Amino acid sequence: MKKPLLFSLIFLLTSQLAEAHSMAYDFSSMSKGDLFWEYLKLGFQHILPLGLDHILFVLGIFLFKPKIKIVLLQVTCFTVAHSITLAMAMNGFIAPPSNIIEPLIALSIVFIGIENVLFKEFKWWRLIIVFLFGLIHGCGFAGVLSEIGLPEKDFISALVSFNIGVEAGQTAVILLAVMIFQTRFADRPWYRNRVTIPVSLCISLIAVYWTVERVFS
Repeated sequence: MKKPLLFSLIFLLTSQLAEAHSMAYDFSSMSKGDLFWEYLKLGFQHILPLGLDHILFVLGIFLFKPKIKIVLLQVTCFTVAHSITLAMAMNGFIAPPSNIIEPLIALSIVFIGIENVLFKEFKWWRLIIVFLFGLIHGCGFAGVLSEIGLPEKDFISALVSFNIGVEAGQTAVILLAVMIFQTRFADRPWYRNRVTIPVSLCISLIAVYWTVERVFS
């Protein structure tokens, strides 16, 4: 249990970083290539290191069944969903309030962690749940991108590059998870009890803390 406890302690101590998104940027003098690169970096940084809530969600997806096919199915649903709401919000079709979206993001992490504990086998409806939660997370990404702003002349390019950066960050999280949690042991009888369940519980507990913090802040 030492590793899960250390894992939870690190994230609790750094939980405030998850809110450290608001910064000022001036891209008016940049070329199209520089703009694309800068927004790609911003998207990546929103996952690593700033997006601790999104990191935990992706870890929750990964831990349920650390098999490439199952992980890719879930991540694809999550990616498609958050890309939809991110594009809709940045084009002005929806205006999700952050005081509702941020607690919902935390609750989605709680749910995924608990589901990992309660269910052993992958069910098709998990993809629907991940998709719906992806819609919520996309609204969170939009909130961050709204604070940064998008250049009018390169709106689409900047939006696409930011989203690519987010996907690169998610991929990096999954690769790190493969190394940390030693997925070559995923088929062993002890893996679920010693890795999946305790780490998922830690993820849920951290997300409960975030939920309470965001509701009452």
